[in-house]
Amino acid sequence: MQHIIEILDKNGLVFAFLVVGIIMSLSYVVSKKLTNHKIPGAAIAISVGLFIAYFGGEKGIANIPAFTGMALLGGSMMRDFAIVSTAMGASFSEIRKTGFIGIFCLVIGTVVAFFIGGTIGYLLGYTDAKSFATIGGGACTFIVGPITGGAVGASSEVIAISIAVGVIKSVFVTISTPFLAKKLGIDNPQSAMIFGGIVGSTSGVSAGLASTDVKLVPYGALTATFHTAMGCLICPSILYYIVHLFLN
Repeated sequence: MQHIIEILDKNGLVFAFLVVGIIMSLSYVVSKKLTNHKIPGAAIAISVGLFIAYFGGEKGIANIPAFTGMALLGGSMMRDFAIVSTAMGASFSEIRKTGFIGIFCLVIGTVVAFFIGGTIGYLLGYTDAKSFATIGGGACTFIVGPITGGAVGASSEVIAISIAVGVIKSVFVTISTPFLAKKLGIDNPQSAMIFGGIVGSTSGVSAGLASTDVKLVPYGALTATFHTAMGCLICPSILYYIVHLFLN
């Protein structure tokens, strides 16, 4: 047994990819079979990851010898590579098709989500600027939260909360979109792009629109990706600076 652990420890990153791949695959199976895609596979996988990390120490499951590769796979370098690859899938020329209103909704959606999330965190006792900005970033998406937290130096507890907030938002958007699509007039590419820009949860928007009209998914996902990119840009900088002026 000790020999196996040593082998896994020496090939930690490879084993980490294997473990995450298995979790992702099973999560998407659960999403399809048990929830009929109403809860995104990504949201289930993230929830499982948070649950597993709870039983670890300061570095989560990476504290266990066989899983040391998780520290590298879940580190800032791999995280930033993932963010860049997501943003690279969008073209700015496409978002211009919605005109000024599309860009306006993108900005408003990011700023409003940030302050709503941060305010809720403030009312629950997280009153410092770092926690406000991190939880606010999580309310934008579960990707923006940890990036903001890492940039401003928030605690691991607050970063975990920001991820949880983003996951809850993703699940809510997924479930509510099919019921609200007709009332909100989300029946064409332009409205789907505006919706994605305001809501911003790529997995939630994609899953929700897939249940509404699969042809609208690329348009909603496009601006939702820009929402994430904008959040990563302004939450740990401009918005954090504004919050810092009032809370510190």
